[in-house]
Amino acid sequence: MATPLGARGTARPATTNPHPAPAGTPLVLSGANVVLPTGTVENGQVVVEGTRITSTAPENAQVVDVTGNWLVPGFVDLHNHGGGGASFTSGTTDDILKGIRTHLNHGTTTLVASTVTGEMDFLAHRAGLLSELAEQGDIAGIHFEGPFISPCRKGAHSEELLRDPDPAEVRKLIDAARGQARMVTLATELPGGIDSVRLLAEHGVIAAVGHTDATYEQTLEAIDAGATVATHLFNAMPPLGHRAPGPIAALLEDERITVELINDGTHLHPAALQLAFHHARSARVAFITDAMDAAGFGDGRYMLGPLEVEVSEGVARLVEGGSIAGSTLTLDRAFKRAVTVDRLPVADVVAAISANPARLLGMSDRIGSLEPGKDADLVLLDHQFDLKGVMRRGEWVIDPQLG
Repeated sequence: MATPLGARGTARPATTNPHPAPAGTPLVLSGANVVLPTGTVENGQVVVEGTRITSTAPENAQVVDVTGNWLVPGFVDLHNHGGGGASFTSGTTDDILKGIRTHLNHGTTTLVASTVTGEMDFLAHRAGLLSELAEQGDIAGIHFEGPFISPCRKGAHSEELLRDPDPAEVRKLIDAARGQARMVTLATELPGGIDSVRLLAEHGVIAAVGHTDATYEQTLEAIDAGATVATHLFNAMPPLGHRAPGPIAALLEDERITVELINDGTHLHPAALQLAFHHARSARVAFITDAMDAAGFGDGRYMLGPLEVEVSEGVARLVEGGSIAGSTLTLDRAFKRAVTVDRLPVADVVAAISANPARLLGMSDRIGSLEPGKDADLVLLDHQFDLKGVMRRGEWVIDPQLG
């Protein structure tokens, strides 16, 4: 049995305040710009008691002055393959926990572990290992990206291991995940694709359209069958055309679809990101990392499944062919870029990076916003939107060292 993440600590231990309160003392984080579902409250406060946010401060609460900073909900990453030099597809349990801690130190308090294309028996085995970590609360579930994707839009997936989305094989992965499968990315135009979407919907698993060569009409059919997410919109799918609009137009225009976006400055031109927000609005966008091992670790050679990847200046590409191979993004960087480069309203960024993915995961009752009764998962950002502190379930992961 793996040790729960909380018992292991973090890759960078939390420091302490100059005059720390006794463990378990309620906290009042006071004076920040607090981003709530109803809007931003200037000079606001968030009360933390135990692992939860509460509405009123007990008499013994310690007041922590965070004036001039931003308090936002902990980040929620739907699509993440690893970090800190560790892969969720091939690493040991300790490796996986290292990757989780790496992203936690960058504000991601809830993470879905994504696999890449592999042999079916191998993926089923990985699902068993990852489901144990999900049951312990270290991850929020499993996302299978591949092998049910198009060879025409395979990206950084091994073509030899791709297969059509046979519902029986999709069901095999669901069963192997022991109730912890959260999402499966499919090229829904392939034989068995629509039936597989229906199967996933029936089992409460997100069917995501991605790595697809589908037409506009085929994409609409998948949405009608129950698909609800676009895997990294624009990437690994046909470009938008004026006579053959393809999947992008269908995914952007349909209110049932939430679109994933990788906001690292490499995967998307800023105009593409603006186009997505214009059509899908902030309520239907989810920022993801699509991170691989090098996130939070550095340049060098890595393996993504069976394929070798070269990371240079933070950009990951296959050694053979040069396709982009995931990202080295962390969500704190995605947040800052969205506000400072893309000039998006802070509330819209919070929706895309916390509230919307929490909703998709069916976890909005616990995470995704700073409201009484929810987990005390929060991120403290300074006035330049650089990460300053991270709290998960009421405990500082990165302590901002404020008096």
